[in-house]
Amino acid sequence: MRTSLNVPEAMLEEFDRTWQAEGLDSRSRALREAIQEYVESHHRLEESRGTVAATVVFDYVHDEVIEDLHEIQHEFQDQIDTTCHVHHGEWCLETIFCDGEASEIRSLVYRLKDFDAVGRVSVMLLRSDSD
Repeated sequence: MRTSLNVPEAMLEEFDRTWQAEGLDSRSRALREAIQEYVESHHRLEESRGTVAATVVFDYVHDEVIEDLHEIQHEFQDQIDTTCHVHHGEWCLETIFCDGEASEIRSLVYRLKDFDAVGRVSVMLLRSDSD
């Protein structure tokens, strides 16, 4: 199936450098692999049950969402063990170390993804009762 995408030029240039450096034979193959990794990551988060340990890493525009992010972190304080926060100009990078019910960690991740000022949310499940 053919499709078209709108991708910022700088991102596409970096993507092309990356797949070429890995020795892949085409941009199409690299995109298929990237899509597969995204789908697998989503399914792993969705299928997890019981208690999980995870890291959630995200970046955001500080002034636009900091108050909302603090509220969310207070809502999920039973699942959040600790956070690490770094400033990069108007952008911030945050890592949240979590331990708790998979359904609660999913809710936290989806709440973070709801903000336009949050650039990217990446989750790594470290341990799951369903593994």
